[in-house]
Amino acid sequence: MTRYPYQPLDLTNLRTVSLKGRGGKVRVEHFASVAAMGSSAGQLLDSMPKLLAADSLRHVADAIERARNSKRAIIWGLGGHVIKCGLAPILLDLAHLGFATSFALNGAAAIHDLEFAMAGHSSEDVEAVLPDGSFGSAEETGREYNAALTEAARDNVGAGEALSRLAASVADPLFASSSLLVESHRRNIPVTVHIAVGTDTPHAHPGVDAAALGHATHYDFRLLCSLIRELHSGGVYVNLGSAVVLPEVFLKAVSSVRNLGLPLRDFTTVNFDFLQHYRPKVNVVERPHAQAGGKGYSITGHHEIMVPLLAAILRERS
Repeated sequence: MTRYPYQPLDLTNLRTVSLKGRGGKVRVEHFASVAAMGSSAGQLLDSMPKLLAADSLRHVADAIERARNSKRAIIWGLGGHVIKCGLAPILLDLAHLGFATSFALNGAAAIHDLEFAMAGHSSEDVEAVLPDGSFGSAEETGREYNAALTEAARDNVGAGEALSRLAASVADPLFASSSLLVESHRRNIPVTVHIAVGTDTPHAHPGVDAAALGHATHYDFRLLCSLIRELHSGGVYVNLGSAVVLPEVFLKAVSSVRNLGLPLRDFTTVNFDFLQHYRPKVNVVERPHAQAGGKGYSITGHHEIMVPLLAAILRERS
Protein backbone atom coordinates (compact mmCIF):
# COMPACT_ATOMS: atom_id res chain seq x y z
CA MET A 1 0.00 0.00 0.00
CA THR A 2 1.44 3.35 -1.01
CA ARG A 3 2.33 5.90 1.65
CA TYR A 4 1.77 8.78 -0.76
CA PRO A 5 -1.44 10.83 -0.52
CA TYR A 6 -1.84 10.70 -4.34
CA GLN A 7 -3.16 8.00 -6.66
CA PRO A 8 -2.05 7.47 -10.29
CA LEU A 9 -4.31 9.22 -12.78
CA ASP A 10 -6.86 6.96 -14.47
CA LEU A 11 -6.14 7.04 -18.24
CA THR A 12 -9.04 4.84 -19.28
CA ASN A 13 -10.92 7.66 -21.03
CA LEU A 14 -7.87 9.26 -22.69
CA ARG A 15 -8.72 10.18 -26.29
CA THR A 16 -6.52 8.84 -29.12
CA VAL A 17 -6.13 9.95 -32.73
CA SER A 18 -5.42 8.11 -35.95
CA LEU A 19 -1.70 7.72 -36.73
CA LYS A 20 -2.39 8.11 -40.45
CA GLY A 21 -4.57 11.13 -39.87
CA ARG A 22 -2.07 12.70 -37.49
CA GLY A 23 0.78 12.82 -39.98
CA GLY A 24 4.36 13.73 -39.02
CA LYS A 25 7.12 16.22 -39.71
CA VAL A 26 9.43 13.45 -40.89
CA ARG A 27 8.26 11.19 -43.70
CA VAL A 28 9.84 8.23 -45.47
CA GLU A 29 10.50 10.36 -48.54
CA HIS A 30 12.88 12.40 -46.36
CA PHE A 31 15.06 9.36 -45.69
CA ALA A 32 18.60 8.95 -46.95
CA SER A 33 19.35 6.75 -49.91
CA VAL A 34 22.47 4.65 -50.35
CA ALA A 35 25.00 6.47 -52.51
CA ALA A 36 26.27 4.33 -55.38
CA MET A 37 29.93 3.41 -55.61
CA GLY A 38 31.85 6.20 -57.30
CA SER A 39 29.14 8.81 -56.64
CA SER A 40 29.94 12.45 -57.30
CA ALA A 41 29.81 15.04 -54.51
CA GLY A 42 26.45 16.21 -55.80
CA GLN A 43 25.09 12.67 -55.79
CA LEU A 44 26.38 12.21 -52.25
CA LEU A 45 24.51 15.35 -51.20
CA ASP A 46 21.36 14.10 -52.96
CA SER A 47 21.62 10.83 -51.04
CA MET A 48 21.62 12.54 -47.65
CA PRO A 49 18.37 12.87 -45.66
CA LYS A 50 16.13 15.75 -46.69
CA LEU A 51 16.36 16.99 -43.11
CA LEU A 52 18.21 19.23 -40.66
CA ALA A 53 21.88 19.98 -41.42
CA ALA A 54 21.88 18.05 -44.70
CA ASP A 55 19.04 20.25 -45.95
CA SER A 56 20.83 23.35 -44.65
CA LEU A 57 23.92 22.33 -46.63
CA ARG A 58 21.76 22.05 -49.77
CA HIS A 59 20.29 25.50 -49.18
CA VAL A 60 23.73 27.02 -48.60
CA ALA A 61 25.15 25.46 -51.77
CA ASP A 62 22.11 26.67 -53.72
CA ALA A 63 22.44 30.21 -52.31
CA ILE A 64 26.15 30.41 -53.19
CA GLU A 65 25.47 29.12 -56.70
CA ARG A 66 22.65 31.66 -57.21
CA ALA A 67 24.87 34.47 -55.91
CA ARG A 68 27.60 33.56 -58.38
CA ASN A 69 25.16 33.35 -61.27
CA SER A 70 23.59 36.71 -60.39
CA LYS A 71 26.99 38.33 -59.75
CA ARG A 72 26.31 39.15 -56.11
CA ALA A 73 28.95 39.23 -53.39
CA ILE A 74 30.11 35.99 -51.77
CA ILE A 75 32.23 36.97 -48.76
CA TRP A 76 34.10 34.37 -46.71
CA GLY A 77 35.05 35.39 -43.16
CA LEU A 78 37.95 33.23 -41.95
CA GLY A 79 39.16 32.45 -38.47
CA GLY A 80 42.73 31.37 -37.82
CA HIS A 81 42.00 27.65 -37.57
CA VAL A 82 40.66 27.61 -41.12
CA ILE A 83 44.05 28.62 -42.49
CA LYS A 84 45.94 26.55 -39.94
CA CYS A 85 44.22 23.33 -41.03
CA GLY A 86 45.30 23.77 -44.64
CA LEU A 87 42.22 25.03 -46.48
CA ALA A 88 43.73 27.98 -48.37
CA PRO A 89 44.08 26.05 -51.67
CA ILE A 90 40.41 25.06 -51.59
CA LEU A 91 39.26 28.60 -50.81
CA LEU A 92 41.41 29.96 -53.62
CA ASP A 93 39.89 27.44 -56.01
CA LEU A 94 36.42 28.60 -54.98
CA ALA A 95 37.47 32.16 -55.79
CA HIS A 96 38.80 31.03 -59.17
CA LEU A 97 35.42 29.44 -59.91
CA GLY A 98 33.50 32.53 -58.83
CA PHE A 99 32.22 31.15 -55.53
CA ALA A 100 34.21 33.62 -53.40
CA THR A 101 34.47 37.32 -54.25
CA SER A 102 36.46 38.46 -51.21
CA PHE A 103 37.95 37.23 -47.95
CA ALA A 104 37.72 38.79 -44.48
CA LEU A 105 40.34 37.48 -42.04
CA ASN A 106 40.85 37.92 -38.36
CA GLY A 107 44.40 38.68 -37.27
CA ALA A 108 45.31 35.06 -36.56
CA ALA A 109 44.28 33.91 -40.03
CA ALA A 110 46.55 36.51 -41.64
CA ILE A 111 49.50 35.59 -39.40
CA HIS A 112 49.24 31.85 -40.03
CA ASP A 113 49.00 32.45 -43.76
CA LEU A 114 52.00 34.78 -43.74
CA GLU A 115 54.07 32.18 -41.90
CA PHE A 116 53.06 29.47 -44.36
CA ALA A 117 54.10 31.76 -47.22
CA MET A 118 57.52 32.47 -45.73
CA ALA A 119 58.43 29.16 -44.11
CA GLY A 120 55.96 26.49 -45.15
CA HIS A 121 54.88 25.92 -41.54
CA SER A 122 52.95 27.63 -38.73
CA SER A 123 51.24 26.86 -35.40
CA GLU A 124 53.68 26.70 -32.50
CA ASP A 125 53.72 24.10 -29.75
CA VAL A 126 52.49 26.65 -27.21
CA GLU A 127 52.90 24.46 -24.14
CA ALA A 128 56.54 23.86 -25.00
CA VAL A 129 57.52 27.52 -25.50
CA LEU A 130 55.20 29.44 -23.18
CA PRO A 131 57.16 28.64 -19.97
CA ASP A 132 60.25 30.57 -21.11
CA GLY A 133 58.24 33.36 -22.79
CA SER A 134 59.37 32.59 -26.33
CA PHE A 135 55.84 31.93 -27.58
CA GLY A 136 54.98 34.28 -30.42
CA SER A 137 58.47 35.76 -30.71
CA ALA A 138 59.34 34.69 -34.27
CA GLU A 139 61.43 37.55 -35.64
CA GLU A 140 60.40 37.28 -39.30
CA THR A 141 56.69 37.12 -38.52
CA GLY A 142 56.66 40.17 -36.27
CA ARG A 143 59.04 42.17 -38.45
CA GLU A 144 57.25 41.60 -41.75
CA TYR A 145 53.73 41.86 -40.34
CA ASN A 146 54.43 45.18 -38.63
CA ALA A 147 56.33 46.53 -41.63
CA ALA A 148 53.31 45.79 -43.81
CA LEU A 149 50.96 47.66 -41.49
CA THR A 150 53.33 50.64 -41.35
CA GLU A 151 53.33 50.68 -45.16
CA ALA A 152 49.53 50.41 -45.15
CA ALA A 153 49.22 53.60 -43.12
CA ARG A 154 51.80 55.34 -45.31
CA ASP A 155 50.12 54.30 -48.56
CA ASN A 156 46.55 54.67 -47.26
CA VAL A 157 45.54 51.08 -47.95
CA GLY A 158 44.06 48.44 -45.71
CA ALA A 159 45.77 45.79 -43.62
CA GLY A 160 44.61 43.04 -45.97
CA GLU A 161 45.97 44.66 -49.10
CA ALA A 162 49.27 45.55 -47.42
CA LEU A 163 49.75 42.08 -45.93
CA SER A 164 48.88 40.43 -49.25
CA ARG A 165 51.40 42.63 -51.03
CA LEU A 166 54.02 41.92 -48.38
CA ALA A 167 53.40 38.18 -48.44
CA ALA A 168 53.84 38.13 -52.21
CA SER A 169 57.19 39.89 -51.88
CA VAL A 170 58.67 37.72 -49.09
CA ALA A 171 57.13 34.33 -49.85
CA ASP A 172 59.37 31.36 -50.50
CA PRO A 173 58.62 30.23 -54.09
CA LEU A 174 58.14 26.70 -52.77
CA PHE A 175 55.16 27.78 -50.68
CA ALA A 176 53.74 30.87 -52.39
CA SER A 177 50.93 29.09 -54.23
CA SER A 178 49.61 27.70 -50.93
CA SER A 179 49.18 31.16 -49.41
CA LEU A 180 45.78 32.85 -49.48
CA LEU A 181 47.45 36.25 -49.14
CA VAL A 182 49.96 35.70 -51.93
CA GLU A 183 47.45 34.29 -54.40
CA SER A 184 44.82 36.90 -53.53
CA HIS A 185 47.37 39.60 -54.30
CA ARG A 186 48.28 37.92 -57.57
CA ARG A 187 44.64 37.58 -58.61
CA ASN A 188 43.52 40.95 -57.19
CA ILE A 189 40.99 39.38 -54.81
CA PRO A 190 40.02 41.83 -52.04
CA VAL A 191 41.23 40.79 -48.58
CA THR A 192 40.40 42.61 -45.37
CA VAL A 193 42.06 41.88 -42.02
CA HIS A 194 40.30 42.74 -38.77
CA ILE A 195 42.68 43.03 -35.83
CA ALA A 196 41.85 43.10 -32.12
CA VAL A 197 44.82 44.71 -30.36
CA GLY A 198 46.68 42.31 -28.08
CA THR A 199 45.24 39.11 -29.52
CA ASP A 200 48.05 38.36 -31.99
CA THR A 201 51.72 37.62 -31.47
CA PRO A 202 53.18 40.50 -33.57
CA HIS A 203 51.51 43.02 -31.25
CA ALA A 204 54.31 42.36 -28.74
CA HIS A 205 57.10 42.66 -31.32
CA PRO A 206 59.52 45.60 -30.84
CA GLY A 207 58.64 46.87 -34.31
CA VAL A 208 54.91 47.31 -33.71
CA ASP A 209 53.39 50.68 -34.63
CA ALA A 210 50.05 50.74 -32.86
CA ALA A 211 48.84 53.83 -34.70
CA ALA A 212 49.60 52.24 -38.08
CA LEU A 213 47.93 49.01 -37.00
CA GLY A 214 44.77 50.86 -35.98
CA HIS A 215 44.70 52.90 -39.17
CA ALA A 216 45.15 49.84 -41.38
CA THR A 217 42.49 47.70 -39.76
CA HIS A 218 39.98 50.57 -39.53
CA TYR A 219 40.50 51.15 -43.26
CA ASP A 220 39.58 47.49 -43.75
CA PHE A 221 36.47 47.85 -41.62
CA ARG A 222 35.28 50.59 -43.93
CA LEU A 223 36.28 48.54 -46.96
CA LEU A 224 34.32 45.56 -45.62
CA CYS A 225 31.29 47.84 -45.31
CA SER A 226 31.57 48.52 -49.05
CA LEU A 227 31.90 44.81 -49.79
CA ILE A 228 28.94 43.94 -47.55
CA ARG A 229 26.84 46.49 -49.38
CA GLU A 230 27.08 44.15 -52.38
CA LEU A 231 25.31 41.37 -50.44
CA HIS A 232 22.00 43.14 -51.07
CA SER A 233 19.46 41.03 -52.91
CA GLY A 234 21.07 37.64 -53.22
CA GLY A 235 24.61 37.73 -51.79
CA VAL A 236 26.10 35.30 -49.27
CA TYR A 237 28.24 35.85 -46.18
CA VAL A 238 30.01 32.77 -44.79
CA ASN A 239 31.46 32.95 -41.29
CA LEU A 240 34.02 30.18 -41.14
CA GLY A 241 35.54 29.52 -37.74
CA SER A 242 35.53 32.95 -36.10
CA ALA A 243 33.67 32.87 -32.80
CA VAL A 244 33.99 36.50 -31.71
CA VAL A 245 35.91 39.04 -33.81
CA LEU A 246 34.39 38.60 -37.26
CA PRO A 247 30.78 38.15 -36.08
CA GLU A 248 31.10 41.42 -34.16
CA VAL A 249 32.74 43.20 -37.09
CA PHE A 250 30.14 41.85 -39.52
CA LEU A 251 27.17 43.06 -37.46
CA LYS A 252 28.64 46.57 -37.09
CA ALA A 253 29.32 46.71 -40.82
CA VAL A 254 25.75 45.66 -41.61
CA SER A 255 24.42 48.35 -39.29
CA SER A 256 26.75 51.01 -40.76
CA VAL A 257 25.61 50.28 -44.31
CA ARG A 258 21.96 50.54 -43.32
CA ASN A 259 22.58 53.64 -41.20
CA LEU A 260 23.81 55.41 -44.34
CA GLY A 261 20.53 54.62 -46.07
CA LEU A 262 21.98 51.99 -48.39
CA PRO A 263 19.81 48.96 -49.16
CA LEU A 264 20.91 45.72 -47.53
CA ARG A 265 18.34 42.93 -47.32
CA ASP A 266 17.40 39.55 -48.75
CA PHE A 267 20.82 37.87 -48.53
CA THR A 268 22.03 34.59 -47.01
CA THR A 269 24.34 34.08 -44.05
CA VAL A 270 25.87 30.88 -42.73
CA ASN A 271 28.06 29.95 -39.80
CA PHE A 272 30.32 26.93 -40.17
CA ASP A 273 32.12 25.82 -37.02
CA PHE A 274 32.87 22.68 -35.01
CA LEU A 275 31.05 24.33 -32.08
CA GLN A 276 28.14 26.74 -32.39
CA HIS A 277 28.84 29.84 -30.33
CA TYR A 278 26.57 32.65 -29.18
CA ARG A 279 27.93 35.52 -31.28
CA PRO A 280 27.92 33.78 -34.67
CA LYS A 281 24.42 32.48 -33.94
CA VAL A 282 22.95 35.91 -33.21
CA ASN A 283 25.25 38.28 -35.14
CA VAL A 284 25.57 36.22 -38.33
CA VAL A 285 22.69 33.75 -38.49
CA GLU A 286 19.81 35.66 -36.87
CA ARG A 287 20.05 39.42 -36.36
CA PRO A 288 21.00 40.54 -39.90
CA HIS A 289 17.68 39.15 -41.20
CA ALA A 290 15.38 40.82 -38.68
CA GLN A 291 12.79 42.74 -40.73
CA ALA A 292 15.10 42.42 -43.72
CA GLY A 293 14.33 39.07 -45.35
CA GLY A 294 16.94 36.52 -46.26
CA LYS A 295 17.91 33.47 -44.24
CA GLY A 296 20.68 32.31 -41.93
CA TYR A 297 22.01 28.79 -41.42
CA SER A 298 24.19 27.07 -38.81
CA ILE A 299 26.19 24.01 -39.86
CA THR A 300 28.33 22.18 -37.32
CA GLY A 301 31.38 20.16 -38.30
CA HIS A 302 35.15 20.19 -38.57
CA HIS A 303 36.44 22.70 -41.12
CA GLU A 304 38.82 20.19 -42.66
CA ILE A 305 35.80 18.03 -43.56
CA MET A 306 32.98 20.48 -44.20
CA VAL A 307 34.83 22.97 -46.42
CA PRO A 308 36.18 20.36 -48.86
CA LEU A 309 32.70 18.79 -48.99
CA LEU A 310 30.96 22.07 -49.78
CA ALA A 311 33.71 23.01 -52.24
CA ALA A 312 33.37 19.68 -54.07
CA ILE A 313 29.61 20.25 -54.41
CA LEU A 314 30.15 23.76 -55.77
CA ARG A 315 32.96 22.70 -58.08
CA GLU A 316 30.64 20.21 -59.80
CA ARG A 317 28.08 22.98 -60.27
CA SER A 318 30.64 25.19 -61.96
